[in-house]
Amino acid sequence: MKKVIYSVFTLLVLSAAGCSDDFFDINKNPNSPTTESVSPQLILPRVQHAVGARMAVSYDFAAHWMGYWARSGTYGPSQERESYNITNTFEQDEWNTWYDILTDVDIMEKKAVAEEQNFYVAIAKTLKSIGFMYIVDQYGNAPYTKAFDVTGNILPAYDKGEDIYKDLLLQLDEAARLMAGAAITTDMRNVDIMFGSTRGYSVDNQKLMWRKLINSQRLKLLIRQSEVFGGTAPAAEIAKITADGSGFLGAGQTADVQPGYAVVDGQQNPFWNAYEVTALGARDDYNRANNYVLDKLMNNNDIRYQYYFSKVQTKTTAQPNDYYGYNFGEIIPNNAPNAANSSDVSGPGLAKSATQPQWIFTSVESMFLQAEAIQRGWLPGDAKAAYENAVRESFTWLGVSNATATANTYLGENIANWDAPINANKINLIVMQKYLALVGINNFEAWVDYRRVGVPTDLPLSLAPGRGTNGIPTRLLYPQSEYNYNSANVASQGSINSQTSKVFWDK
Repeated sequence: MKKVIYSVFTLLVLSAAGCSDDFFDINKNPNSPTTESVSPQLILPRVQHAVGARMAVSYDFAAHWMGYWARSGTYGPSQERESYNITNTFEQDEWNTWYDILTDVDIMEKKAVAEEQNFYVAIAKTLKSIGFMYIVDQYGNAPYTKAFDVTGNILPAYDKGEDIYKDLLLQLDEAARLMAGAAITTDMRNVDIMFGSTRGYSVDNQKLMWRKLINSQRLKLLIRQSEVFGGTAPAAEIAKITADGSGFLGAGQTADVQPGYAVVDGQQNPFWNAYEVTALGARDDYNRANNYVLDKLMNNNDIRYQYYFSKVQTKTTAQPNDYYGYNFGEIIPNNAPNAANSSDVSGPGLAKSATQPQWIFTSVESMFLQAEAIQRGWLPGDAKAAYENAVRESFTWLGVSNATATANTYLGENIANWDAPINANKINLIVMQKYLALVGINNFEAWVDYRRVGVPTDLPLSLAPGRGTNGIPTRLLYPQSEYNYNSANVASQGSINSQTSKVFWDK
């Protein structure tokens, strides 16, 4: 009976994703369960799937800004995105949807605390750390301590971004402690679509993988603040992580979700559905390979371009190449190659099937974070070996043929060779190779690292005629909805400029 109930709920979750983001929103939708009737067991897979969907489709703007993707010749300019002259309505769903998801997570946490279900409490704290990290990384200061007190504080004040980060680390400390001692029931095993029984994990491995994810998220928050710490390592925080003893997400250990994706309208893997083909046959003709990263890969014998991007559907006399990209913001002549004559962004390493799990935190990203932490002296180990293993994991994760041997050959290229004189700055090398390893996988991370350490150092700016002297935005603007409904508190943040205002870790 439990399996039947879970299967029905899986369909509910997938139907929710297909109809709208709000279909299974327990806060607003009258067709959905009320907060009184839902349990942590019902909320968990919904929020896991929702977070996965954010990772899959929400950061195409960062992919364009960061040299991964560009607009195809079939479309005219996207003025706001390509001029960097963004407004309060640009990507405002980032704020609204994350808070919507986090409200559900908060309900799950409160109910789990009341029912003494530490497993769900630990997961809620972990998911909150991810969601609030994305909010701070895009907007800086934001409602946090009063964010969910709807009855007592419907107009929440803003907390400082650095204070939010500090508390997120404390919440992750508690999450690690709770997960270590949590009792896991059969129902908890069934509904965890990340590390539960439906994913093939034993009870012990389920706990271990959650603790690895928690530690990887802790490290991610610390690496974000690398330039704030400067030469002073966050020793106390690192000590907590190493004392946990669980380690980090490593080779073959990606945190992804699988609620039962199917080749049905509204039930496909979100990345596949957005960038490969919908169940109804519609294809993404807008997003295409950016010449910056395409050339960077092709000119350095890096075969991964064949896994990030697809071969052109139709070659012509004017465009006879297997792979063809565009420059971000360029004016494309009417007679230039169009979508069918260029490389889409759903290459075979990313879009493997409509039913594939949806990644949230990949082994590749985790291993690069570890390599950087070792190089900075925060973690023990051999930085060169950790770095090279991260590069190898990228090839393996993408499904490159003879991945290890191919990666080893690539590691001999100047661009990737640890010992090459041009790579004296090891942090820049690690971050640059992380950039090349996350094309289409975590576009947002590239924007973070560019603001954090200025890598890639040769990233071209938009060619849009209306760009003027604008550079890549340092943050998003608070959404118009905040000015409409929480005007006094958002106004207290002062005048925000996306060209000069920065989040706290951007030094």
